[in-house]
Amino acid sequence: MDLAYTEEEEAFRARLRDWLAGVLPKLPPKPDPLDWPARRAYDCGWQRALYEAGYAEVHWDASPTRRLIFLEETERAGAPYVGANFVGLLHAGPTIAAEGTAEQRERWLPPVLRGDEVWCQGFSEPEAGSDLASLRTRAVRDGDAYVVTGSKIWTSHAEVADWCELLVRTDAGAASKHRGITWLAMPMDAPGITVRPLRTLAGSTEFAEMFLDEVRVPVENRVGEENDGWRVTMVTLSFERGTAFVGEVVACRRVLGQLAHEARKNGRWDDPAVRRRLGRLSAEFRALWRLTQWNVSEAEATGGVPGTGGSVFKLHYSHARQELYDAAAAVLGPDALDLGREWNLDRLSSLSYTIAAGTSQIQRNIVAERILGLPKGR
Repeated sequence: MDLAYTEEEEAFRARLRDWLAGVLPKLPPKPDPLDWPARRAYDCGWQRALYEAGYAEVHWDASPTRRLIFLEETERAGAPYVGANFVGLLHAGPTIAAEGTAEQRERWLPPVLRGDEVWCQGFSEPEAGSDLASLRTRAVRDGDAYVVTGSKIWTSHAEVADWCELLVRTDAGAASKHRGITWLAMPMDAPGITVRPLRTLAGSTEFAEMFLDEVRVPVENRVGEENDGWRVTMVTLSFERGTAFVGEVVACRRVLGQLAHEARKNGRWDDPAVRRRLGRLSAEFRALWRLTQWNVSEAEATGGVPGTGGSVFKLHYSHARQELYDAAAAVLGPDALDLGREWNLDRLSSLSYTIAAGTSQIQRNIVAERILGLPKGR
């Protein structure tokens, strides 16, 4: 395993760096974070710029190492993150690329790369908690369509999405709750869909609850076989835990540098305990980046789909992120109560990271069973 970059990869970095230096000063101001139609337009405009410059496919078709370089350079330059395109680029797109038919890849992938279509995620359900396999939204086959009835919650970007990656139960009598599930691509303009935005603790509205009343989804929109959706879902979650948070590690390393600068300005740097805390966090995020490189190298060797090492990353990263913003509150002192100060809303948002994309308990179970080979609990 070689974690060093090749000459070709460094040449890619140089070209990208030059392009970013030319295009970023021309970007319009970022919209109000609560104005999701404006945010969609801004995020899709950035994606279109990447597409026209030949960088849009870096999430799927380029090597994972190039993707790391892309994330390093875009974060270093202060470029926009994926935003409203998060689900399409990092969840649904990679899943369709890996599991979809040739027709499905041709239909759905180019619009995501061009920034023409936005996806949302319809996985979580009320009362199912983190036990995704306990979903109850059902789909009944009626000719050439599935008729879907039920509800979803924490549906990311539903307010502005064109498509939803949707999990439904197609066999209520299956021997196991992990069987009888199917992965569908649902058009968000289909009759019978009601979306109600949710406001989070941090004031953001990227989530929504979604109600489905006999929504007809064409059978041709099924990705994978009927009742084989749990296996397809594991591919989606592998990308979610293995690579979707990688860009945020780069951002956390930048925030840590800003935090040290702020501590020097307000005098808290004189406290040895603060310096030790920031130093330990620096080591944590350096280790996480090395773990990221390790996982990417493993994925390249096994065809591009991240393995269970993504659960190790997700478990460690979600806790390190919370510790980072706790340290930010210590550096800010009384200003930590002012929600208008930088990092305070990020601190509130960080509380969700030990739940999102599978709780820490779920990740520990995966590590115990699939990496350490321990027996399953009852």
